[in-house]
Amino acid sequence: MSGSVRKQYIALDGIPILGHTLNIFDRCAMVKRIIVVVPEADLDFCRQEILRPARPQKDVNLIPGGAQRQDSVYNALKTIDPGQGVVIIHDGVRPFVRQEQLVACIEGAAELGACILGIPAFDTVKKVNPKHEIIQTLQREALWLAQTPQVFEINLIKKAHEMAKQEEFKGTDDAALVERLGKAVKIIPGSRHNIKITDPEDLDLARAIMKDWSKDAGNPGG
Repeated sequence: MSGSVRKQYIALDGIPILGHTLNIFDRCAMVKRIIVVVPEADLDFCRQEILRPARPQKDVNLIPGGAQRQDSVYNALKTIDPGQGVVIIHDGVRPFVRQEQLVACIEGAAELGACILGIPAFDTVKKVNPKHEIIQTLQREALWLAQTPQVFEINLIKKAHEMAKQEEFKGTDDAALVERLGKAVKIIPGSRHNIKITDPEDLDLARAIMKDWSKDAGNPGG
């Protein structure tokens, strides 16, 4: 965002983006425990400015992240004992996932072991070389854009992260780590509203989505 405030703490309709996202999971009956991963320097800030105002009903563990996203996810996974059940991994700056989408991902992973949200590519996709010259037009019918949440059996995702760490492999999402194990990952339709807020243009779009949902008496996670 090139600003003084980290993107997850920027206010959206008077509430930090991370607060909106936290609320989605706090309201989901299928979620039993929430782990919020933030930069170590932000732990006290998050306790006071995110968790205290949100007043979550579920148990929330606040833990320090790592150098990169994958390291942060692994830090969270290490706090979870092996066993039955699934782990939901979600970007803190995606505050517009719907409850029914979250539940569908959980149910998909409970049945199949791995399930993520995504949307079919809606623009023509070009493959380019380092000079930004087009070398191939890809068939978009087979292309999807991955979103979160991404949901996995606990033991499966821990094994995938441990293997990636041992082999020093860095993936762009958690599904990529599971795919390396040869495990099929189901992808189900998400929404173009389920944006990841990463730059000022995304923030403008998020405010428009919030305003539109408010007109319909909706709210993030509704």
